[in-house]
Amino acid sequence: MNKVKIFDTTLRDGEQSPGCSMNLSEKIVMARQLEKLGVDIIEAGFAIASPMDFKSIQAIAQSAPNCVIASLARCNKLDIDTAWEAVKDAKKPRIHVFIATSDVHMKYKLRMNPEQVLQTITEMVSYAKSKCNDIEFSAEDASRSDREFLAKCFSNAIAAGATTINVPDTVGYSTPQEMGELISYLREHVEGINGVDISVHCHNDLGMGVANSLACVKAGATQVECTVNGIGERAGNASLEEIVMALRTRKDFYEADTNINTLEIYKSSRLLSNITGVPISPTKPIVGANAFAHEAGIHQHGMITNAQTYEIMNPDEIGIPHRALVLGKHSGKHALRERLETMGYEIPDEELEDIFTRFKKLADAKKVITSSDLEALTLHRSKIVKTDDENNVPLCQLVSHSITSGSDIPKISYVKIKRDDKVMEGVEAGAGPLDAAFKVVNRLLGIEARLEDFSVRAVTEGEDSIGEAVVKISSSATGEMYTGSGISTDIVEASLQAYLNGVNKMFEAGESR
Repeated sequence: MNKVKIFDTTLRDGEQSPGCSMNLSEKIVMARQLEKLGVDIIEAGFAIASPMDFKSIQAIAQSAPNCVIASLARCNKLDIDTAWEAVKDAKKPRIHVFIATSDVHMKYKLRMNPEQVLQTITEMVSYAKSKCNDIEFSAEDASRSDREFLAKCFSNAIAAGATTINVPDTVGYSTPQEMGELISYLREHVEGINGVDISVHCHNDLGMGVANSLACVKAGATQVECTVNGIGERAGNASLEEIVMALRTRKDFYEADTNINTLEIYKSSRLLSNITGVPISPTKPIVGANAFAHEAGIHQHGMITNAQTYEIMNPDEIGIPHRALVLGKHSGKHALRERLETMGYEIPDEELEDIFTRFKKLADAKKVITSSDLEALTLHRSKIVKTDDENNVPLCQLVSHSITSGSDIPKISYVKIKRDDKVMEGVEAGAGPLDAAFKVVNRLLGIEARLEDFSVRAVTEGEDSIGEAVVKISSSATGEMYTGSGISTDIVEASLQAYLNGVNKMFEAGESR
């Protein structure tokens, strides 16, 4: 059984997906969950891209000691120096350098000829090697590159010190057969390839990211680059959970497995969805709400007789919690902790205190609290952002609100918020209660945030279910987009929490302080 390394690029390539940006605290929370998940490598960011990316990589390097921590870098010294400064404190640092190798990229983007590219690979991989032992080299747009030239590029990279070579299908153009054949070709024609990991990075533009990645594993690839929920630029990346469970479920065919703790798959997927505000499609393989649902009568009959008739995986394998009814308003903190632990959540004391406070508030609004309610409360603890003492950015909290609305009366909202030690309140009228409420927030904080998108959905069961609101706001000053989310049985409250969460992210980014 071959062991395939999982290179997770959720925090780098995944975060580049529109609407999926994360702040520092959210990246750290996600990185720690990726470590629990058992990924081998976390690509924490692109250090040269921005001061925040650099700071995030440094923080992740210190937060996930059991994983290799990588930073992306172009083939130039400034990028490589910056990447090394960002990852050097990691227990297992990696510099990931790349340059394009396809004719179209070399001619129109790099404006370099093949010999110049080959020389650059040798020089820059050698330079990166002088700083770090673990070097990954990627040939951008490898799947559309001339194979003979691509083999020379990888041979040069290995000779210069690369320990992993990566074969990206950068624009999702290739097919499984072509990708498998390309890996086989490289294994035969790249000098020194037997001593390094062969990695693949497949995008999903034609819906074949996972299939292409699995074809490469079958052909001998030893590392797969992927993201949780398949997020990423354009149509996304190959999905981590789909690759891992395909290899696990079809070990007989692929003769390969990973180090992933599959019990953490569902939690990782839900956490990322919570952080980014991007919902998981019900029909998403492995983690979608319908993945283990059976409505057709013939399927239900078969499931009752023997689950294997229509289920090739057990939901327990990926950590889907049982939806039993649990707890109530008289339950104490110890009972809450015990139930969360049985669900697989290890909560520090200070975070448990916050969850318990919100649990009590929820218990006053609901007769019983289900496992899915607790899951929503636990996942949303990452939305509580503490004051950034280093930058002295006071953040906002909702204190109270009320609305007046109806078909023949004005829509008016009263909102009271707290920022640092200052409590502010105001009233506005609007096209609807939420429009009015958001106007109050903007006026009290002196900002010009524009609502770009808004959605609300039930995340638990029943008439008294928890609603999750997701907003996307843009800054009038910079045009930057920020995503916020909030939960409550009161959808107006959930919407205000989401709006303030987005505003807090805007403040953290240094806008409108």
